[in-house]
Amino acid sequence: MKQRHVAIDPITRLEGHGKIDIFLNDKGDVDHAYLQIPELRGFEVFSLGRPSEDMPQITSRICGVCPTAHHMAATKALDDLYQVECHPVGRKIRELVYNTFMLEDHALHVYILGGPDFIVGPDAPKELRNVIGVIGKVGLDVGKKVISMRRRLRGIINYAGGKVIHPVLGLPGGVAKGISPDQIAEFKQIAAEGLEFAKFTLQVFKDIVLKNEAYVKLITSDAFTHKTYYMGLVDKDNKVNFYDGDVRVVTPEGKEYAKFPIRDYLQHINEHVEPWTYIKFPFLKNVGWKGFTEGGRSGVYAVAPMARLNAADGMATPEAQKAYEEYFKVLGGKPVHHTLANHYARVIEMIQAAETIVALVNDPQITSKDFRTLPTKTPKIGVGVVEAPRGTLIHHYETDERGLMRKTNLIVATIGNSARIAMSVDKAAKGLIKGGNVSDGLLNQVEMAFRAYDPCFGCATHTLPGEMPLIVTLRDLKGGVIKEIRR
Repeated sequence: MKQRHVAIDPITRLEGHGKIDIFLNDKGDVDHAYLQIPELRGFEVFSLGRPSEDMPQITSRICGVCPTAHHMAATKALDDLYQVECHPVGRKIRELVYNTFMLEDHALHVYILGGPDFIVGPDAPKELRNVIGVIGKVGLDVGKKVISMRRRLRGIINYAGGKVIHPVLGLPGGVAKGISPDQIAEFKQIAAEGLEFAKFTLQVFKDIVLKNEAYVKLITSDAFTHKTYYMGLVDKDNKVNFYDGDVRVVTPEGKEYAKFPIRDYLQHINEHVEPWTYIKFPFLKNVGWKGFTEGGRSGVYAVAPMARLNAADGMATPEAQKAYEEYFKVLGGKPVHHTLANHYARVIEMIQAAETIVALVNDPQITSKDFRTLPTKTPKIGVGVVEAPRGTLIHHYETDERGLMRKTNLIVATIGNSARIAMSVDKAAKGLIKGGNVSDGLLNQVEMAFRAYDPCFGCATHTLPGEMPLIVTLRDLKGGVIKEIRR
């Protein structure tokens, strides 16, 4: 029997584009499965020469789903670049916008992107594995509740951020405008509703997923398990923080491996490039790149919800902490290595984001008219970091004395997971497809291996300035290779 090739092209329910190539051997089992990202952005190159203060607006155009994360990482890089500490009120407004973004963005994945795999079912007809199928399962009233809550949360971003898709609030040293006392009553109502919505979502997850023995078995199966390092931002008490803190890395056994301020990231993170994709593969520099392998000797690490919960000692808010403790109890202890557990961890993070919003809108300082510290120093080098919904997001800028960009390096959240995602797709395909049985349901379960990370490949396709892995293959009329050109 000849080798058989199965392609999932395009893959679905993600941000960006991609395809999966699966190669079967003569027994009908999987030899290899590859996730390939064919698109290219290149923001690291065409931002060069632009004024640094434009970067929060330029980089937010990378993606229509993640603009707030890029805007905030860029703004924090400008704080560092201009050597100015953000005004305390400006910081609270930034955190309000950012936690609101985390809550509504996670809800997007739970109910619309990843949710159909569990709410409708991984083997359900593909025409039902979408938001319409979800509404059919949970009912129209719940569907309206999800859509309405996301709209109201995005209203906070629209007001405080200036725009909801490409916010414009971030300036070095603070924000562009404050919050009117007349607005705060509505924000308090939305915040309270947001917290109830997050708790409701956790109960939905428990009822639909955790009470289903087959789903729990799938989540904890070997086909969706990797033992890698884990990375995430933590506060001074080593609790999860989405906006700020030190980067903490734990080993596959859950022990602290490194903890460092973001300015030192180049001492800890390096990037590997493969010729078959535009995506980069970051790894732990002091462990080394050992290929697409797991374990303590491989520098492959993970970011995003499951990784953040593994890397931290707990959640920063009380209700989220209760859910955090239950999460590890249900899944067999810490650290959790099951890729599909990202869905569960994402819901717990929704609760922390909601509780933080409640605290911020009830802080009397949030309506202060003083919200920015003006920078006065000459720019040179700046590094900013936030926890995007999809993982640790790093912006690194270098400028001349006029603030014009000379170097841009973006370690985008999704590429922190890129090596692990490639491994997950390969392992899931090998574990699920046997004897040539390639059903639509099994192919969807292979897609679930990447979808659990909530990847944004639109954001992730960047290379170092001036370099792009490119292969041009010239073929004759019969498909034979005449010449191959590589860069």
